[in-house]
Amino acid sequence: MARLIDQVFSAVLSVPVGLSGKKPHAVLATAPSLPTLAAGLVLSKLRRVPFIVEMRDAWPDLARDARIVQGSVKSIVEHVVEFVQRRADLVVTVTEGFADTLRARGIRNVITVSNGLDLSTMPFLEPPPLEREGFHALYLGNHGKSQRLDILIRAAALLGEGFHLTLVGHGTSRPQLVKLARELDAPVTFYPSLQGPAVMDRYREADTCIVSLRDDWKSFETTVPSKTYEVLAIGRHVTAIVRGEAERIILDAKGGDVVAATVEAVADLWRELSKDRGRLTAGKSGREWVENHAEYSKLALTYMNHIAQLVGQETSARCQDGEA
Repeated sequence: MARLIDQVFSAVLSVPVGLSGKKPHAVLATAPSLPTLAAGLVLSKLRRVPFIVEMRDAWPDLARDARIVQGSVKSIVEHVVEFVQRRADLVVTVTEGFADTLRARGIRNVITVSNGLDLSTMPFLEPPPLEREGFHALYLGNHGKSQRLDILIRAAALLGEGFHLTLVGHGTSRPQLVKLARELDAPVTFYPSLQGPAVMDRYREADTCIVSLRDDWKSFETTVPSKTYEVLAIGRHVTAIVRGEAERIILDAKGGDVVAATVEAVADLWRELSKDRGRLTAGKSGREWVENHAEYSKLALTYMNHIAQLVGQETSARCQDGEA
């Protein structure tokens, strides 16, 4: 509640601030913050400029899957988000799947500009050695309900000696995960969030890197974990516990193996990889896919071209109406 109050307060203050400066070419607001969306819509109307909405998550679909929103009748949250989307001049999603979902709901002017990375900052790593004692799996990212990391811990416990799982990050489920690993005596090491060279050190030690989203939330069919692009770029084999658009990316990039979200399936895959370590040499196909589809410079150019086109259309329309 305190966080929501802070968001509302900040959004209310942003309107007079937005009115006090030089007139912008457009107003951009990012979801899932409802107060920010509302403030952006109000400000765009007052300044008479195009309004752009960024949907960084599959919201509010994700809220319903997570049971933040319940019941068969649409919630206030869902009504507000759709109200704003329908009045936006441009809606930007990070996946094609969610863009299609919005179009099916009648939302107009929807484009996709995915997440990505700056390839110049990401080295391409040598593959893991073909001869090595033990098998090392790595997960970096959020430790929450969305990831179902308990499956990884149970798989590591099932495999036992010769296998090791490293979990790096934080999140609401981390205390329960640490407890589970202790109870199962699983070969798991936990690290807090790491930055810079420390991250690369963990990547170099790994035989496979994990991207994971639970498979019982429909909204995740149109969600791609941001770490997917990073792991593909460095050339590490991916253990992909995903479906939908994320699954398609892994397969198109030939970046690793897609596996079902069960303990047995994950354990079987890691057992197979440990016996045939040649499969861990992912090659450069993943990095090439990122360069073609998720490199920041290309994404930024695409985004700016869409914004320039929108602003140009709006300027032309105002000139025709006599509003230079």
